[in-house]
Amino acid sequence: MYEIEIKSLLGSKERAEELKSRLAEHFPALKALSPHQQLNHYFTTTTDLSVFEKAITPFLSAQKQRELSEIVKNVRGGVSIRTREADGAVFVILKASIGDDSSANGVSRVEFECVIPPVADNAGDCDTTNVAHTNKSHPRTSATLEKLDKILLNAGLSYEAKWSREREEYVAGAIRITIDRNAGYGYLAEFEKMIGDEREADYARRELKALMAELGCAELPQERLERMFAFYNTHWEEYYGTERVFVVE
Repeated sequence: MYEIEIKSLLGSKERAEELKSRLAEHFPALKALSPHQQLNHYFTTTTDLSVFEKAITPFLSAQKQRELSEIVKNVRGGVSIRTREADGAVFVILKASIGDDSSANGVSRVEFECVIPPVADNAGDCDTTNVAHTNKSHPRTSATLEKLDKILLNAGLSYEAKWSREREEYVAGAIRITIDRNAGYGYLAEFEKMIGDEREADYARRELKALMAELGCAELPQERLERMFAFYNTHWEEYYGTERVFVVE
């Protein structure tokens, strides 16, 4: 599947509440999903994706193995690898850009996402010195997320940064809108549409931008987003699991 996603920096709680009100007015049948907290751990990308594929394959169904293999075989540029804990479930995620934007933050990306079942106690055993940046003030992670991280660390990947956020999610037909309270970024909205054919990407982008204009949401420019992302990656330990916010123009 391909993910078309555009971000809008809201900044304050007041602007987030205004957007929720406009969404309810614009979409009478708007469906609100259960709010939840997320932990997202980003990893530096290995140049040999087969290393990542080999480490994760034992935990995937046959269908998911084929899906991941196809993406790895056809990826044209960089990828973003991450693990996630949300709503009691643990995921492994790979995103690759299909445009000129980055794989971490780009508007148009091919996406692989899979729920990982509870991992055996001895899976991913590695020297604990590989598990960097431990901080008692950071959010407590589940055993499965810790073990999944260790599997990737043991395969030669390393942490790029750890992110935390509170998420409210809304569904309006084929479009999904999320309003996040991110450590570091503050309030951020994401407008997303999943498509099955890369040729539909331009139309989906136009559709999302038109909706954002109607709702009064400005797109967060990719250049600024990349500067924010780089700043957070350098200072993430100061923000992960907190309500602290920075401003990078």
